[in-house]
Amino acid sequence: MDSHFLCLFLHTWMWDPPESNGMLIAQHQQDQQLQMQPKDAVSELQKTHEAIQALDKQVSMLQMELAAARSSRENGISDSNTSATTSEDGSARKKAFIVIGINTAFSSRKRRDSVRETWMPQGEQLLQLEREKGIVIRFMIGHSATSNSILDRAIDSEEALHKDFLRLEHVEGYHELSAKTKIFFSTAVAIWDADFYVKVDDDVHVNLGVLATTLARYRSKPRVYIGCMKSGPVLSRKDVKYHEPEFWKFGEEGNKYFRHATGQIYAISKDLATYISINQPILHKYANEDVSLGAWFIGLEVEHIDDRSMCCGTPPDCEWKAQAGNICVASFDWSCSGICKSVEKIKYVHSKCGEGDGAIWSALF
Repeated sequence: MDSHFLCLFLHTWMWDPPESNGMLIAQHQQDQQLQMQPKDAVSELQKTHEAIQALDKQVSMLQMELAAARSSRENGISDSNTSATTSEDGSARKKAFIVIGINTAFSSRKRRDSVRETWMPQGEQLLQLEREKGIVIRFMIGHSATSNSILDRAIDSEEALHKDFLRLEHVEGYHELSAKTKIFFSTAVAIWDADFYVKVDDDVHVNLGVLATTLARYRSKPRVYIGCMKSGPVLSRKDVKYHEPEFWKFGEEGNKYFRHATGQIYAISKDLATYISINQPILHKYANEDVSLGAWFIGLEVEHIDDRSMCCGTPPDCEWKAQAGNICVASFDWSCSGICKSVEKIKYVHSKCGEGDGAIWSALF
């Protein structure tokens, strides 16, 4: 009898009813879920943070575009090849990849023609470049101090022939380049919604295909400033070419400027061009245009990109680089701040250092 009860006790103690197995499984699943929850929570928090950042960026861009549209209406901006691109509410700008402004002067007709005969497409090809590649190229020029002068009428005639000018609300003058630069970017932003805005001088040789593929690498970056970065001396003497009247702002005698892109050619992204457009009235102008641009960005969250292919020398320098497969974005002579005697020489530079006339059409970016 005692042995019977002992067997029954052992059987009851060793056998787990089905309900207890189910409870153990449920408990195990709950423990796993609790272990996973912190990881899931971190993941969801990260996603929420990224979504908020994206919304902040969109709101910021909309605010800048609205301000730029208001600025364009106030300035009465227009482009020779684009009609009514900006509506009353600023909502109808033309989309582009790159807008290139070629800085030129009233006296530079021969320089402009030499550019047209080398690296800048003409006529229907210029329009095709805009439609198919999103690359806009214009000679940028203001007006003379005298309304409707012979100089202005000469540009009107040239514009009627080539249709490749961007007329600026600006009085032309060598010592007004900083002001002209501000007005160019503000005007361009009002007309075109581009990823990049480029300023280049009319005595510089450019390979458009290489320029486009170079800039395409930085499309994902919001605020980039691209060019050949330099830091030259601040010149306090009045009898030198690049005299800086406000030299005292840059510290003691013998100091150098902050790092900035040389003025022959540089590119800035959409956010920076829009920033210039919005803040145009309060951006200080120094004597030198390239220093002014660098000063406008020095206190901002901007990535400075030093690209030495944007300041190659003329042959043999750019020629050797092209033969090695490293075609330059731009070529000029440092000694002349452009191609020396560019009207005569730019065709030679184009023949030795050019990427080929079909390169821009086959380039992928």
